[in-house]
Amino acid sequence: MQGSSRSDRQLLDAEEFCRHLVKPDSVPAFLADHRGQLFPDELFEDLFPSGRGRPSVPADVIATVMVLQSLEGLSDREACRALQCDISWKVACGLGLTDEAFHPTVLVLWRNKLRSSVRPQRIFEAVRTVVDESGVIATRHRRALDSTVLDDAVQRQDTISLLQSQIRRVRKVIPELASIYVHEMNLEPGRPFCDFEDRDDIDRVVSELIEDAYELIVAADELALTDPQLDAVALLALVAGQDVEPGDAPGRWRIATRTAPDRIVSVVDPESRHVHKTQHAYRDGFKAHIAAEPETGIITATDLTAGNVGDAQAGPGLLANEPAGTEVLGDSAYGSGTLRRHLDDHGMTAVIKPMPLRAAVEGGYTLDDFTVDTEHNTVTCPEGFTVAITKNRRARFAKHCATCPVRRQCTNAKAGRTIVLHEEHGLLAAARVTATTEEFDTTYRTLRPMVERTLAWLVRKNARKVRFRGIERNKLFLSHRAAAVNLTRLVHLGIAHDGTTWVMQAG
Repeated sequence: MQGSSRSDRQLLDAEEFCRHLVKPDSVPAFLADHRGQLFPDELFEDLFPSGRGRPSVPADVIATVMVLQSLEGLSDREACRALQCDISWKVACGLGLTDEAFHPTVLVLWRNKLRSSVRPQRIFEAVRTVVDESGVIATRHRRALDSTVLDDAVQRQDTISLLQSQIRRVRKVIPELASIYVHEMNLEPGRPFCDFEDRDDIDRVVSELIEDAYELIVAADELALTDPQLDAVALLALVAGQDVEPGDAPGRWRIATRTAPDRIVSVVDPESRHVHKTQHAYRDGFKAHIAAEPETGIITATDLTAGNVGDAQAGPGLLANEPAGTEVLGDSAYGSGTLRRHLDDHGMTAVIKPMPLRAAVEGGYTLDDFTVDTEHNTVTCPEGFTVAITKNRRARFAKHCATCPVRRQCTNAKAGRTIVLHEEHGLLAAARVTATTEEFDTTYRTLRPMVERTLAWLVRKNARKVRFRGIERNKLFLSHRAAAVNLTRLVHLGIAHDGTTWVMQAG
């Protein structure tokens, strides 16, 4: 059953004796005054539908600890230690000086309950309610989108380690497969005996691993398996095929020279992915996506995805609760035609840097040098040759390129220049024109970079690296971190409660 806080003071109440030690304009001080209004019991009552059993820790105390934990970047054990020893935490939670903290597993229980509920991000939503009621961003209709990389909580595994780990796991979770022969290197932890300077010896080890994997997969196909067992076998099949290719002889395999587009980097956290920040630098983990009001830095929405998910794909979800008329700012990663169409359909204005056009020949003609006539379905090249657009949105100038005097400025292709039009060509072309205006340049350069400040707040204090495995667990972690950042901003901006609603204090 759900516990509740008592309003009467204790003999050694931390707030009564030590409130003067807590900085007035701080999150602990704000929570000490308003945690009951911010996190009322009814906000969490669906998590404890039964009225029987021992009362849980009061909801406002748990929510307060989760916010402070996210704010300080602490583990569960560290958070409980702070609750026991830190005066400001005791004051924030309304505890007595001699009160002991609850066990760290209580935080695990509450996160599990939140994650499986219909409103897993309710702590973030509670803080958003404060934002909305106070009107701090009510007249501000711009939202800046951006993302940052969060490093995963596991170690990257190479091909051999991936196969070894998953072979052992499959044999463990499916006891019937323990009798299937596998090579000795798959029986005990540790790297296999191999000369890693010898390509032939590496191929031998890889071939033996693939052989063992296939034997287990074939044997598992004849068994009635549970869902977790099926998932383990499926993951084994995936890692057995993502990094290898047939060798020079039958039954031989080798590590492929390519990289699979959606490569799993660890079987310990199969949802982690390579994250490319530049063409030559990447990390492993997830992407934290945010929408923020650029002037105040208030985060209005969050999302967390695998690291290889494009920024523009997360855009619609971040803007789902924004009204028509919202001005959306973003860098070129958000310049896709699909996102622009979404914004246009929902009456939003895109102040998004367009994706750069690449000329087929260095310094030569780009797509914008061609005239696209959508009414007559034609494309005209810079030399005045006009061709029809095909059903698959291509305009081929092959017959004109053969005698064109400026061909070298246009294409190196033997078959001549072919223009491929995006299905949202009109929106993309208009965006490139808009981006050349002074109004766009002023707004973009003044306001769009301010979201970087919010991202910096989001990842400081050990928050660059996630503490959990999997997207859903870390999505909850991100929402709590965003709630803590927003609460910090609100306190600095002068949030207060007048007894009826949340207001911003003058000055």
